[in-house]
Amino acid sequence: MISYKQAIKKLKKGCILVKSESISSKDSLYRICSENIYSKYNYPAANNTAFDGFAINSKETKNATSKKKIKLKILKTIAAGDNPFIKKIPKNSCVEVMTGAIINKPFDTILPYEKSEIIRNKKNNYLIIGKKITKFNNLRFKGSDYKKGQLILKKGELIKPSNILVLKTLGIKNIKVKKKIKIIFFATGNEITNKKIIPNWKVRNSNGAYIKSFSKVLPLEIEEKSILKDKDEKKFIKELNKNIKNNTDIIITIGAVSAGKYDYVPSIIKKFNRNNYFKGAKIRPGKPILFSKLNTKTAFFGLPGNPVSTAACFRFFVLPFIFFSVGYSGNTPIKAKLKNNFKKKKSFTRFIKGKLTTTNIGHLEFEVLKGQESFKIKPLAKSNAWGKFGDDQVRFKKGDLI
Repeated sequence: MISYKQAIKKLKKGCILVKSESISSKDSLYRICSENIYSKYNYPAANNTAFDGFAINSKETKNATSKKKIKLKILKTIAAGDNPFIKKIPKNSCVEVMTGAIINKPFDTILPYEKSEIIRNKKNNYLIIGKKITKFNNLRFKGSDYKKGQLILKKGELIKPSNILVLKTLGIKNIKVKKKIKIIFFATGNEITNKKIIPNWKVRNSNGAYIKSFSKVLPLEIEEKSILKDKDEKKFIKELNKNIKNNTDIIITIGAVSAGKYDYVPSIIKKFNRNNYFKGAKIRPGKPILFSKLNTKTAFFGLPGNPVSTAACFRFFVLPFIFFSVGYSGNTPIKAKLKNNFKKKKSFTRFIKGKLTTTNIGHLEFEVLKGQESFKIKPLAKSNAWGKFGDDQVRFKKGDLI
């Protein structure tokens, strides 16, 4: 067995090459950006008003007082989307504007409706000003959000709905992203079934549904193959060869990696030209984890079959491998104070199901939930975070940072 740190080094060294492709920005949700993207335009594209009201030239109000009011002729009304061009702008004039309307010189400030005094008659309408108005009130300035040439999306970022809004707003039609990683996986064991009604000696194939769910939020194409029975060695070898030939990126089995009579996966994987191979890691849950590069393009993971072991190994081995391969920059842990004491075996890394909460003064705290056995799924459902307890410590006290 190797340590978790050693395993991560092997995963990083053995990561696969994932090429890029150009796709429409509107279709890029949960893809990994493969180049820095810069704004081609200023946003807002021009100065515009943040309120409904009147655009005025602040200089023309410098002598206005409550006793000596000035009168500004209202030239026209400009709404958002209207062409703001006015051929001739006489002195002591203003423009009625709706929110979002473009503001051009000489107008440099906005007086909202609720602060305005208006005189309307049949020929002309006037805005009455009874005090000096400072410039730049209630304006959204050109480029105040994004400037032309500004970085808007970094290489290695996972694209979120908010990123798509920005890309479309700034007129970026196509972007380069990493291609989706193709994964196939097999559940193994005579006890595993996809039937709804089962006897108590059978187990529903929940691990398969768990792994497939990641394709909804990560750039993965995941295909579940038929369940491998306890004596399906020939079928497994045939499937391995076929998918290696098809350049499948990652092949995964769930179960059959321990030391039981029907745990045939390790002996078969040993027959291939292995690189960066390891069998067993000093972790819990998931100690029997197996990894190997079958060739330069295809990687293999053998995950243990207990539900929480599968979940932990997928999260802390398969996902880091995927993130290394696509250059994802966001897989970073956070630190929190421990809410209860915890003890573990020396030299083993423990992945613990728990609850991450925030105190009244904003400190993060992590609570170790009861029921950490790898067959218990209730604590996994109740948890909202994994706690990683490193191999350099045995006892963890309440208040320790993890």
